[in-house]
Amino acid sequence: MTTHDAPVTPRTMRRIALASGTGTVIEYYDFFIFATAAALVFPKTFFPALGSAAGTVASFATLGVAFVARPLGSILFGHFGDRLGRKTTLVATLLVMGLATFLVGLMPTADTIGAAAPILLVVLRLLQGLAVGGEWTGATLMAAENAPKARRGFWSMFGSLGGSIGMILANATFLLIGATMSTAAFESYGWRIPFLTSFLLVAVGFFIRMRIEEPAVFRTEVARRGTSSVPFAEALRNQPREIALASGVMLMIFSFYYLAVGYMINFGTTVLHLSRTTVLSIGILAGAVFGLALVLGAACSDRVGRRRVILAGNGIAVVWALALFPVLDSASATTFALASCVTTFISGFAYGPVGAFMPELFRTRYRYTAAGFAYNVAGVLGGAVPPLIAAAIVAAYGGIAFGGFLALLCLISFGCTLALRETWDTAMEQDTDAAPAPERSAEEATTA
Repeated sequence: MTTHDAPVTPRTMRRIALASGTGTVIEYYDFFIFATAAALVFPKTFFPALGSAAGTVASFATLGVAFVARPLGSILFGHFGDRLGRKTTLVATLLVMGLATFLVGLMPTADTIGAAAPILLVVLRLLQGLAVGGEWTGATLMAAENAPKARRGFWSMFGSLGGSIGMILANATFLLIGATMSTAAFESYGWRIPFLTSFLLVAVGFFIRMRIEEPAVFRTEVARRGTSSVPFAEALRNQPREIALASGVMLMIFSFYYLAVGYMINFGTTVLHLSRTTVLSIGILAGAVFGLALVLGAACSDRVGRRRVILAGNGIAVVWALALFPVLDSASATTFALASCVTTFISGFAYGPVGAFMPELFRTRYRYTAAGFAYNVAGVLGGAVPPLIAAAIVAAYGGIAFGGFLALLCLISFGCTLALRETWDTAMEQDTDAAPAPERSAEEATTA
């Protein structure tokens, strides 16, 4: 029996899941408070000379900068994750994100230093993007490479679940601060508090992550074959098809999710004229729905397979993409809440299996790099582009036109998922270009 065959106890898996989820809670909390501030504050604080509409576009452009940096972060941190180990790299991503977020909270505004303010904001946002580019993959691999095969989908989703909790915390923090001070005070200094206090959370995450060990699968691979000298080049040489298709799998998930946490927050306050308290409260509810859907999708993937769950989510998403803006245009808090929750539920359900599906596609030698790059390329195409162009398309052609664009992304995700093999019976240490794993029946999956 090799090292990686040794069973991992449920207690150990709970500790790994805590480390995986806690770090992503912190990192995505940092990421989402920026998204929330970009929707509510930054147009006035950093881009006042551009006016309301152009300032909003510029603010969301800074949000998109991080997505451009994420693939670079996946290559950078993936390189070290595949060569030095998952644990060391995860600690590094946590510290980079924490420092960048803290500095955003100290940033002088455009009224103080002029054009230098948005430039510095973009630089810090780039650092956030680099850190997040390496975070999700490492957190997910810690769980996926340790989890028993029969429940890998469930345990691997804890890194993704951190995103849901981070979304809830970000909205709750802004809601609490906004409720305890005037609008003027909130726009003057109140928005800084979530950024500054996040550094305390980083200390907690650092402590937890320092107490975990490298996955046995990775240690065994290093002992047996050594590490790849250039993981990114090796991944592109050996599995370019899987990288390209895996990027497409995530398009719908990212576009729906970041539409809900970014563009729809701004839409609710500026177009529907809902109060900031109402919109943030609905954001908390949508975050909770996302988390529940994510757990459901992950659990289902252990019973019926990763592809089937992701395909189901994408198929439903095509229909909802066309219905979304007619529902939003009804201009009420109830329909806005419905639209937000349905959007995050569909995204979360399809996202649930991804924490296991992506690592299962790639070899151990370059798994961190390959899975991270595919994931973050999808973040650029699905997470950055739709929210950035949504306002312009809706203004010029109406919501139904943008719904058609979203439906197209969903169809691409469906096709890419269909083109990939089922992975739920994949051993994490086997060569992934071997014959596809056999299909298991529902009864076999249940009793595994």
